[in-house]
Amino acid sequence: QMRLVESGGGLVQPGGSLKLSCRAFGSIISRSTMAWFRQAPGDKRDERDLIAGISPGFVPSYADSVMGRFTISRDNDMNTMYLEMMRLKPEDTATYYCRAVNSEGVIWGQGTQVTVSS
Repeated sequence: QMRLVESGGGLVQPGGSLKLSCRAFGSIISRSTMAWFRQAPGDKRDERDLIAGISPGFVPSYADSVMGRFTISRDNDMNTMYLEMMRLKPEDTATYYCRAVNSEGVIWGQGTQVTVSS
């Protein structure tokens, strides 16, 4: 059974950068559709927003809110997906989750906190 572990979150000033990683254990990601979601603190909807996805064929997609600032990538040899975040804004503050969809179903990581504040 696949297990996902995110890392790389932290506190960064507005305009700064961070790179998140999502490493898979237990099975390979090469046939998985991978994605990053985030959930802002105090979000009354209690939902996670899709911000970027990448297909098994390495085709990326982005939400409008992060287009041009965030870059999603995957390294199947390392069994890891990445999210490079640039020009961060306070409204990017959230818990970031990675997700894999494959023959096992839908698998979520535990999340990593990103705080953008001066």
